[in-house]
Amino acid sequence: MKIAEYIQYIDVFLQTVAHTMSQHTHSAYQKDLQQLVQLFGSSDNDKDISPEIFIRSLKSLSSKGLQARTLSRKLSAWRSFNTWLIEHDYLDYDPMIGLKAPKIPATLPKAVEAEELCNLLDTPEKQDNFYTRRDHAVFELLYGSGLRISELVNLNLEDMDLINGWIVVLGKGNKERRVPLGRKSIEAIQHYLNLRPAKEGENAVFVNCYGSRISTRRLAQNLDAWAKRHSYNRHLSPHMLRHSFAGHLLQNSRDLRAVQELLGHSRLSTTQIYTKLDFAHLSQVYDETHPRAKKVK
Repeated sequence: MKIAEYIQYIDVFLQTVAHTMSQHTHSAYQKDLQQLVQLFGSSDNDKDISPEIFIRSLKSLSSKGLQARTLSRKLSAWRSFNTWLIEHDYLDYDPMIGLKAPKIPATLPKAVEAEELCNLLDTPEKQDNFYTRRDHAVFELLYGSGLRISELVNLNLEDMDLINGWIVVLGKGNKERRVPLGRKSIEAIQHYLNLRPAKEGENAVFVNCYGSRISTRRLAQNLDAWAKRHSYNRHLSPHMLRHSFAGHLLQNSRDLRAVQELLGHSRLSTTQIYTKLDFAHLSQVYDETHPRAKKVK
């Protein structure tokens, strides 16, 4: 296959897989494949697709100082496209076989101590209005139910059951899951809904002052500003609240499978990173339960 033909199939691929990916993942794949086209260079359109082209492209990105995690994501997008081409008989083989992503250094999720976070959430605002009630409900829900910021923004009114304490969340890969609501979250949402602007036809739970669905970017900015107003001197992101939810829940429940379901992780290995946050407990469990580790009394 010539490079020019390879490029023509990119749009077809993106349209085909759009319904299987989250909007964020689809946009990332689109950008990564467009960058691959730029790395090919217009003068190479008459050349055949080969492993050397991908090796050259990876080296070009590495020379720009991109982080290992970013390079790995781009390779994943390229590889998914090649796999799709092979499955549809457009390519005879995978030209990326043997091309390895750079090793991503292991990092623990950033989390906030439970007591510190509860103090932040329980500190009353100086003003009581639509904005403060909305943001408080958002932050209670992010920490109380461990939602991704995109999941929260996409919530609709019909997705909530405040009486029974449940919400239906549309997660990655368009997978639905039911997530329980805590008492604090329910109270905060009810207070916010009393002041929610009622724009005709808008069913988004969280809206801006015009009554339209609020953006993830705006909510992230609001969270950081809210933390600073409450004298929290570090950056606070929506994902940190999700990490805190997972870490605190695991430390108290010891139920990895339950945390996996609540977070909407498709693989248990993704959830297992939170076990590193509670290594002391894991060591204790090992010492107390493994027959070769028990202490001699």
